[in-house]
Amino acid sequence: MSELIPVVEEERVKYRIEGEFCANCSAKMERKLSSTEGMGKTTINYATKIIFLPPSRVAQAQDIIESIEAGVKLVPISMKQKVATSDITVDVNKENKWRLTKIILACTLFAVGLLFESRWKNSSWVVFEYLVYLTAYFIVGYKVLVKAGRNIFRGQFFDENFLMSLATIGAIAINALPEAVAVMLFYSVGEYLEERAVNRSRNSIQALLNFRPEFANLIHELEVIKVDPEEVQVGQQILVRPGEKVPLDGEIVNGSSFVDTAALTGESVPRKVQVGNTILAGMINTTGVLTMRVTKVLAESSMQKILDLVENASTHKATTEKFITTFARYYTPAVVVAALGIALIPPLLGVGNFQDWLYRALTILVISCPCALVISVPLGYFGGIGGASRHGILIKGANYLEALTEISTVVFDKTGTLTEGVFQVVEITPAKGYTERELLEIAARAEAHSPHPIAKSIREKYGKDMKVSDLTGLLSYEEVSGQGIRAHLNGKTVLVGKAGLLEQSGIFLPRLALDRGLGTVVYISVDGDYAGQLTISDRVKSDSRVAIDRLNQMGIRTVMLTGDNQAVAKAVAEELALSEYHSDLMPEDKVSWLEKLSQTKLQGKVAFVGDGLNDAPVLTRADVGIAMGGLGSDAAIEAADVVIMEDQPSKILDAIHIARYTKKIIWQNIGVALGVKLVFILLAVFGLANMWMAIFADEGVALLAILNAMRVRWYHSPQRSLPEATTLSQGLKAAIH
Repeated sequence: MSELIPVVEEERVKYRIEGEFCANCSAKMERKLSSTEGMGKTTINYATKIIFLPPSRVAQAQDIIESIEAGVKLVPISMKQKVATSDITVDVNKENKWRLTKIILACTLFAVGLLFESRWKNSSWVVFEYLVYLTAYFIVGYKVLVKAGRNIFRGQFFDENFLMSLATIGAIAINALPEAVAVMLFYSVGEYLEERAVNRSRNSIQALLNFRPEFANLIHELEVIKVDPEEVQVGQQILVRPGEKVPLDGEIVNGSSFVDTAALTGESVPRKVQVGNTILAGMINTTGVLTMRVTKVLAESSMQKILDLVENASTHKATTEKFITTFARYYTPAVVVAALGIALIPPLLGVGNFQDWLYRALTILVISCPCALVISVPLGYFGGIGGASRHGILIKGANYLEALTEISTVVFDKTGTLTEGVFQVVEITPAKGYTERELLEIAARAEAHSPHPIAKSIREKYGKDMKVSDLTGLLSYEEVSGQGIRAHLNGKTVLVGKAGLLEQSGIFLPRLALDRGLGTVVYISVDGDYAGQLTISDRVKSDSRVAIDRLNQMGIRTVMLTGDNQAVAKAVAEELALSEYHSDLMPEDKVSWLEKLSQTKLQGKVAFVGDGLNDAPVLTRADVGIAMGGLGSDAAIEAADVVIMEDQPSKILDAIHIARYTKKIIWQNIGVALGVKLVFILLAVFGLANMWMAIFADEGVALLAILNAMRVRWYHSPQRSLPEATTLSQGLKAAIH
């Protein structure tokens, strides 16, 4: 029996689609590419004209795309290239100017035709009427006719080019010349305005995508050399002068300054940085000169990951978006069949004349173009994702944006999410035979290698740098997941952690401070004997109460899951007025509780909010995983569906409001587009709508939908006044001070 060889999916490469194509054509390209064997699921970001393809299938993809829209080309984009270069912008401007020139010329001829129509019609000068009108018609309609003819030979019907060509040629055939020219002219004007509106939306997101720093000042021996950020390696040092963008992630080794983090967090307040602090690509140095040691290459930098995240968001389509794309596939053929029936059936039944019913059918064809629906929905979601990024909220796809509107329960981790995660040792209680200093030294040396914030607070309280000489007696070190530390120090077994860690080893604990609620209690034993305990506090974040209050007011259930003890969890839950809480949880227990909450929810989805460092399993399991404080956290960006760049729980409200606002705009567009088209189709059936009105029902509605979708990008969150930072209790404040 032959051994099965696993199929490894080929890594995809980013390409830009250059050339003109409409939203409907984009949807056709997606469908055909995705259904092609070996291509895999493929999506096109219509707003940025970006597509990701397997390199081995690019030639095949080019043929497929060009079969749908001739003249478009796939151009590979390297990391060194920006999404939109200045040359492309110049070409787009030239094309728009030429298109506007043709529209103005056609308008002039159309006006001349209307002015002299009464003199030319039914006279020997009628040839001038045809000459003027048809010249105007071909000036603005030539490309539409060519595309329609080419698509017909390829067996592709029912696109906007076919519908416009069929309607206008039919109008010319029944001698409705002004209507034919008006339809093609107004269609061109609508297309021109649509393209400008889409370009504005495209340019706004490209401004974010092009934020990548262009150079780095590499310190080489005694010189400073300007190089491409891609050329800088980990460990090398670079110089960042005032006013320059930070090109790479790194650690400051010399200097201090204030940096603008708005591009990453949406916050305009400068942040002070100094020696030892981490600084990230995309920040802007505003005051002092900084020397930094690079810790990540460009491809792995925080800014690059954020840009990739925003750019790839279109690959995750929302249910509404998928529905509209599918609906448009059947809607247009259905309208064409209906129009054919309207043109033929009434005359065959002896109701009216054929020319009158044909004109009505042609009017319906003009109305039926689905572009207003096809373009406005993805553009709305794209605007919502872009608008959220301006607030420091990264949403990985339209499906997650839509899921945010359906949240009924928000589950929070405690440490680092609702609380600051900045711990302080506020009480030392040694057992008989130990002094406070001795107990603190034992705990600090045992916790010497632990990255946990509690361990850091113990070392800071000890007040000594943990040098090699301090660790000579540390023979072994083991982290017990969710429980604490087991170490061998100077030939003795030391346990530092939760009560359960010591109790599992049969160590008796006096019940001194288990239920005091002042903070987290760390228990210490030496060689099987209880040695004492440390009480460590953590403060609630300044706007956690605001976030919880607003969520409660919105009718969203708020739940806290924490590994901390019952007393501490209760104190935090009561202070924040949480709906419920569960304490003393191991990491796997949080997953179990989340599954229980998901099963018991009445309606809606469950979101989990964590710090992204050790909550990856829960973030992945939730309907919507929200990582808090993703600034510089690779784990957050990788594991979560939504990344909030700042440590502000209240930004969850912004994310939900932006999502709801986006959905409201999208359904406005769907309702208006379908409603207007239905009204005008009914008017056309009864002979009350002409082609002039039909073109408004098509291009006018499409333009309105695009402009409405663009509003999402400029969403502004309501102002929130934040209370001063609070602590777990008044008793804890006293202990701290």
